[in-house]
Amino acid sequence: MPSSTQYLFLLSFSLTLGLLLLASSWVSSLLTARDIHLRNLILLGLPKNPQHPDMDVHSIQDFVTNLSQEDVIALVQTPAFLASAGLAAVTFYWLLFTGERKPVLNPNEWKEFPLVLKTQVSPNTALYRFGLPSSRDVLGLPVGQHMQVSAEINGKDIMRSYTPTTLDQFDKGYFELLIKTYEKGNISRHFNLLKIGDRIRVKGPKGAFIYNNKLTGHLGMIAGGTGITPMYQIIRSSIWDHSDATTINLIYANVNEEDILLRDELEHLHHNSAGRFNIFYVLNNPPPGWKGGVGFVTKEQVAHYMPSQDKNCKILMCGPPPMMGAMKKHLDELKYPAPRTVSKLADQVFLF
Repeated sequence: MPSSTQYLFLLSFSLTLGLLLLASSWVSSLLTARDIHLRNLILLGLPKNPQHPDMDVHSIQDFVTNLSQEDVIALVQTPAFLASAGLAAVTFYWLLFTGERKPVLNPNEWKEFPLVLKTQVSPNTALYRFGLPSSRDVLGLPVGQHMQVSAEINGKDIMRSYTPTTLDQFDKGYFELLIKTYEKGNISRHFNLLKIGDRIRVKGPKGAFIYNNKLTGHLGMIAGGTGITPMYQIIRSSIWDHSDATTINLIYANVNEEDILLRDELEHLHHNSAGRFNIFYVLNNPPPGWKGGVGFVTKEQVAHYMPSQDKNCKILMCGPPPMMGAMKKHLDELKYPAPRTVSKLADQVFLF
């Protein structure tokens, strides 16, 4: 099935060809009306006598043999040659560098990608950037979905699911994973030991949640720690889409202030959201003068910051299991529907 880009190219080509044919017909009729014939223009400068030596039949070999260096220099300096070369260069560039490429991810096949950059963002969390085959490639991950990462550890294949912080429409040639290292975490410790050039195995897309700007009028989000990654991806997609009117409220819980991940990025989105996106931070160990929430996320905070369950809304949650258990209890007491064991896109409360 041809892509939209290919249809657009075919349409533009057809329109251009049609206009050229119309223009050619109009110019031809105009010249004929003035008794100017195209064949005479083509033969302009050649002798009128067919018996003249210059009118003899010559082969391509004769032409090449008699072609001097001065002739070549004169040829490449003509406007026609320069215009043709320019058109050929533009066509080559368009085909080579701007043609639509297939997504890299495959849900049925493991693919390997090299680590190209590691950035430490907190004492126990780093942002890992992995390179795609081409600088023009996109991962091919719909907003809200995740992918599986596999590694062989102690002779066993261990798999975990991660949501990149990058988006196909903005980030080409690479993807980034935000991963916290746990003392007993097999995959997270594997990531922490990766060196530049080392590869990981990835398969996807996976997951039931796919965001679009008509999904709902209001999004309430509750996240803890690295559970911010699917939320960040959705927020980023929504705020930079000027046709999206969804309002988003986020409760983001962490232990210490330095544990707040993607804080600068979240604040930037908040300041550029025209009031559509708001954040409430909660810390277990707040610093002096802290103005956010203290301790654990409470039922009162959920009631205040999340959209009412009778509105056109969805509640999205992602974080440590103990926190998610407490949030389910709060939502139940506030009369929200209970999330399913495996959430579906149609659910009002979706647990990643």
